[in-house]
This record gives sequence, structure tokens and C-alpha cells, in this order.
Amino acid sequence: MQLHVVTGKGGTGKSTVAAALALSLASTGKEVLLCEVEGRQGIARMFDVDPLPYEERRIARGLPVGDVSPGSVHALHIDAESALLEYLAMYYRLGRAGRALDRFGIIDFATTIAPGVRDVLLTGKVYEAAQRNARNKSAKTYDAVVLDAPPTGRITQFLNVNGELAGLAKVGPIKNQADTVMTLFRSPKTLVHLVTVLEEMPVQETADGIKDLRAAQLPVGAVIVNLVRPRDLGTADLKAARTGTLDREQITADLLSAKIDVSHELVDALLLEARDHAERRALEDEQRAVVQDLGAPTYELNRLADGVDLGGLYELAAQLKGQGLA
Repeated sequence: MQLHVVTGKGGTGKSTVAAALALSLASTGKEVLLCEVEGRQGIARMFDVDPLPYEERRIARGLPVGDVSPGSVHALHIDAESALLEYLAMYYRLGRAGRALDRFGIIDFATTIAPGVRDVLLTGKVYEAAQRNARNKSAKTYDAVVLDAPPTGRITQFLNVNGELAGLAKVGPIKNQADTVMTLFRSPKTLVHLVTVLEEMPVQETADGIKDLRAAQLPVGAVIVNLVRPRDLGTADLKAARTGTLDREQITADLLSAKIDVSHELVDALLLEARDHAERRALEDEQRAVVQDLGAPTYELNRLADGVDLGGLYELAAQLKGQGLA
């Protein structure tokens, strides 16, 4: 794949997964561009670098694996205003004139009058990065582009720029750009990955997102289940915890053997914690079965005990690579 679009319901960690996927692809020797379009500077925070300008910058190297020389991850923060100015300069040679338009507020007007126009500009820059041509001779060519895209509830609208412009522009350069972008988004070079967690609402939104993407003829990639809890207890122990039949005397003996001061209240609290954990695991297993019936490849990423920092991103990248997504 040349373009990996990563979406997910808010709170599922889609930006984290996009960053980990970029690192995973770079570990196979690829040169990767990681893009964001939501104006949050999430890439800069995750990689602990200065806020990104509208300029491609190298921010990390992939994991070294065997004899493979790792590639690099570059990052780009895309905003509609800068994308429009670049578009005017590249296709209409309006360098200074374009900046003059910006001073008069015309750029801001053009990017806010209709959401469809804004999305065309954002996706148009993603297209340009993935399909470099002679108009941008000095730009770096990438083996893969990873897009940290808007949430699942808006992803089909965001990517289906052609449909969003249907009532606004039937001819002209904006319509032509939308048509060009759609040739990439609907091609075998693109995959849209959906990030979820094992909870009912995010899983349902993922199912709805897959349905909408397929209806719009946009290519669905993988479902990536994030923040998966560790499986420290076996099936029998989980059932005993749920039903309140764990061996209280054995738990007490184990605590004493570990030289822990044991009280009736401590054992009660541990049994309650075990029951809550077992009930949560049962609910997660129900949602995992739903995810597996969505008709898309599924990958899982473990919840990191210490949260996500740069080291955590590399750990998640290794998990994705180990499962064969990169």
C-alpha cells in the first residue's frame, strides 16, 4: 500500500496507532511520511519535537530489524490555508499574489465557506505527497504515507470529497482536483484502517464506519483493536472470579507466604477487584467476537502500563510489525 489512512472514534488512540504504524513501516526500510490534518499538533507531542510547520521534517528512525537498514519517519502538519497557497503557487504560479490574497482574507473565506472545499485542500496535499510529480521537483519521494485522519464519524465524508462537492462545484479546478484525489483514494494503493477499543460504542461506530466506507467504494483495510488488557488469568479462574467461587483460604495463604499483612477487608477487596476484572474481560470478549465478524483483518495492541511515550510508540510499532501489518 502507498497510502494508509487511520481513523477511529475519539479516545481510541487513533493518532497513537497512526504514529506506531509509520514507525513500523519505517522499520522495513521504507521512507514514510506521517501527516495530520486536524490542527492539534499531536505528532509533535507524541514524538517530543517542536510544533510542526507546514513543512516536511524528519522526526524518527524505524526500528532496526536484522540486516534491514531502517527508513525514516517524516512528519507534516497540513492546514487548509497553507495547502491552498501552495496549490495556487504550484498550479497557477501565484506566489506573491497568493500571499496578497491571504492578507485580504480571501484565503480564509475560501477555506471556511464550504467544508467540502476545505477537505479538498487537505486531501489534495495528501494526494500530492503520495503521488509526487514534476510540479514539485525538489520534494522528497516517499514509499508510504500514513494519514492521521478525522474520526470515524466523519471519515467517509472527509475522503469522499467528490460527493461532498457535488452540489457546490460541478466544473472547474476544485472539481478537477477532487476527481484526481478520488482516483487515489479508491485505488488499490490506499487502505483505510479503523481503530477501536473493546467497548460497545466504539465497536458499533467502527461497524458503521466500515459500512459507510464500502458504500462509498472506499477501500477498508484493517480493524486495529487498541488498549487491549493483559490476560493474566485463565478461563477457569475468570469464571470463578465472576461467580464468587475463588478459594479464599488459598488466596489468604498466598498473601501470607508473600509476607503481606492479611486482613479480612484486604481479601474482600481483592475478591471484588478480581470479579470486576473478570466481568470486564467477559464484556471485552463479547465485543472481540463482534469485531471478528466485521469482515476485515484484525490486529491487537496491548495497553501499555506506563502510558505512551516515544519508547511506547516503538513498542507498539514492534507489535504491529510482529503481526504482519507493516
